[in-house]
Amino acid sequence: MPPRTNDNEQGPVPPAPDASGPGDTSPAPGRPGGDGERTGAAAPGRARAATPRQGLGGDGGETAVRGADAHGEPANGLRARADDTPPAPRLPDPAHTARPASCTAHRHAADSPGHGADAAGERHVGQGPGGAGRDRADVPEAGAVRGRRVAALRRFAGAARRGRGLHTASCVVLLAVALTAGSVAVGGGRDGNGTAAVAAGVLAVGDLDAGVRSLQAHLRDQPRDFRGWATLGTAYVEQARTHGDPSRYPQAERALERSLALAPDNEPALAGRAALAAARHDFTRALDFADRALEHNPYSERALCSRIDALVELGRYDEAAEAATTADRRRPGVPVFTRYAYVRELRGDVRTARKVLEHALDSAATPADVAYVATALGQLAWNRGDHGTALTHYARALAADDAYLPALEGRARAQAATGDRAGAIATLERVVARSPLPGPLVALGELYEARGADGDRAKAREQYALVDAWTALARAGGVDADLDTALAAADHGDAEEALRAARAEWDRRHSVHTADALAWALHVNGRDGEALRYARRATATGYRNAVFRYHRGMIEKAAGDDRAARDSLTAALELNPEFSPLGARAARAALEELEAAR
Repeated sequence: MPPRTNDNEQGPVPPAPDASGPGDTSPAPGRPGGDGERTGAAAPGRARAATPRQGLGGDGGETAVRGADAHGEPANGLRARADDTPPAPRLPDPAHTARPASCTAHRHAADSPGHGADAAGERHVGQGPGGAGRDRADVPEAGAVRGRRVAALRRFAGAARRGRGLHTASCVVLLAVALTAGSVAVGGGRDGNGTAAVAAGVLAVGDLDAGVRSLQAHLRDQPRDFRGWATLGTAYVEQARTHGDPSRYPQAERALERSLALAPDNEPALAGRAALAAARHDFTRALDFADRALEHNPYSERALCSRIDALVELGRYDEAAEAATTADRRRPGVPVFTRYAYVRELRGDVRTARKVLEHALDSAATPADVAYVATALGQLAWNRGDHGTALTHYARALAADDAYLPALEGRARAQAATGDRAGAIATLERVVARSPLPGPLVALGELYEARGADGDRAKAREQYALVDAWTALARAGGVDADLDTALAAADHGDAEEALRAARAEWDRRHSVHTADALAWALHVNGRDGEALRYARRATATGYRNAVFRYHRGMIEKAAGDDRAARDSLTAALELNPEFSPLGARAARAALEELEAAR
């Protein structure tokens, strides 16, 4: 529910949880602690609450299953297994992505599940640690890193537009270097088998970057600490998602592989690989790694949440619902609650989704959790066209964390919907200055186009070019960016490229979002008969999404089914009258044309 991504409502998508660090095999359904992709745990490094937490139950109500005590043992409702390993120190764990984040204006921020801005609600500076075995300079000041990242993206986009003979691959390499400049690497040192305790205290207070630096220092001295390597790899995934910098995913992969080389099939590293695969939109591998991790620890919060995310993004919604119920029974808490709510929303059960999120907000014990869940509630209100309520929820999120990017992006969309276009543009300019991800970039470009002042068309083109730059970088970092490409290119780029990318994504997974993207790409290529089949599939689960209805209505109109087109376009505008600055305007114009032709 929180701003997505993974498929990328704000930068895809979209990680999975567990504030416990590597080696946490505690069978306790306690409070979460990690980030997030598309789709719930608490922010990395957050200490697990000692107070009991109630689950939701199959109908969205509370169950008798409660959380863990301060030591990670079940408070009640679950029995610890005799062969369970004692809990390890609580270390970072990205787990808040309740759903992927779509990189277009049509889908709003999350694993993440997208994949995107820090779904856990933490504010982290732009450090980018390097891979194992390389020595690099220390980390520059956060603002300088962000400025360099945005400037690099702009140079890349400008060169691409001018076409000065630069090969894309070369540009991506230069861009990745700029994005990761100043990163710190780990390597060397004496052998040992520590517990990475040196980082636990720092990470517990939510300072991910300071925790990463402590872990790096620890691993220089204890390079055989497989749990430390697993924790470091997961922290890199979190940093990549937080800053929209896919060039860090290879660093995460190296750290996690180092952990598995030292201790094959260790659960923390397998769960970390699941989160990494989900962040890269490789949901088939994410599911495989999550299942392997759960074989070793059925109560791994990170693995449980990654499993839900993967099933959702693969379009296997019945299995996702079962996985969410299982996760709620084993590890109730904010990460699971938000995923549970999103699964219900995808089936059209908005009432239960809202109740679950309200329960999650009542359970939120930290500013990061409050920001995360309040943003999810804002997104739910936005989807049903209740812009005033959405603004109220976003205000609560920003009161908890005034720099939480998904809340800022959501507020900008709601501002535009209520007529405050200047405020919306200013807010989105602030967002893309910190994290130039496809979702806010496209939204900002469309707002420039809608405003139509002098120079706005050129400004809009610049935002769309930056999407191309980000997509190229994402691919260089091992991210499947076809969904992002399909949606952005269909509206603001190359129609043939949009169709190629949409077909490639459909070959990998059959979610409602990929069905909608393929339908729209077919439509802009004039293949409306074929497009209609996918548009119907996108709306078949009951998911109430104004963009999906708008796409279906425009396809029906082009296919000559005027009556169905009127119904779909009317439904889109009734659901959310200002779902998109350009789309809502086009929907109204199409309805007027249909009425005139009656």
